[in-house]
Amino acid sequence: MNDPLRAWHRLADTGVLLDGFHALKHALRFGAEVPVAVAVDRAATLALAGELAPDVRDTLDALLTEVPEAAYRSLVARPHPTAVAALAVRPSRAGQLETLARVPRNAPVVVLDNPRNLGNAGAVIRLAAGFGATGVVTTGTLDPWHPTVVRGGAGLHYATAVERLEVAELPAGPLFALDPEGEDVRGVKLPDDAVLAFGSERSGLSAELRARTDRLLSLPMRPQVSSYNLATSVAMTLYHWSASGGAPAF
Repeated sequence: MNDPLRAWHRLADTGVLLDGFHALKHALRFGAEVPVAVAVDRAATLALAGELAPDVRDTLDALLTEVPEAAYRSLVARPHPTAVAALAVRPSRAGQLETLARVPRNAPVVVLDNPRNLGNAGAVIRLAAGFGATGVVTTGTLDPWHPTVVRGGAGLHYATAVERLEVAELPAGPLFALDPEGEDVRGVKLPDDAVLAFGSERSGLSAELRARTDRLLSLPMRPQVSSYNLATSVAMTLYHWSASGGAPAF
């Protein structure tokens, strides 16, 4: 690309910011279309790829353009230690919805009901990708493709379906919601087509989602401990699903 900075500014309003080497690496691995990528030190970035991600090194070699540090810093709100950034094409909403609605499913859909913390949402998407979940859905106002969420997800939005929906639009399947008043999750086998819902960090499950829930579940917790972090709760629940025989073949 002859003028990466011009291309960047042309695509900035619609592109997904991949902030740092690892976000770009993951996005490329899972099929993201990346029109522009820049680095302050191209040779160092390619050396890092050769060490940590040789599967994408050649793609990076063809894609990456070196820019001055001042130019790089003008493109990102928070410069990443690797001094690498890229813009990717966001998957179509229609394609995301098709993935979420596909039946039969061999892995759960994770629902974050009205989440508030962008970093937590990113961490959940990273977890979902690692466990092979079908997707992550948010309800409420938080945009799951916000740059801070993508940074927290390390580019793994492209490894699972990620979309924002209304509660009434949630995918089909038995809906299990995590709540302190629910039955112990350790006694329940979660089916592969489960929809696993988690309330917001402050107020828990919304009344609308609670009304749609088929079964309330709780995580084991020592008395007098108030709660787990949202991402920790998702990790524990997905691990329980995986350990009870639900893990898909990778």
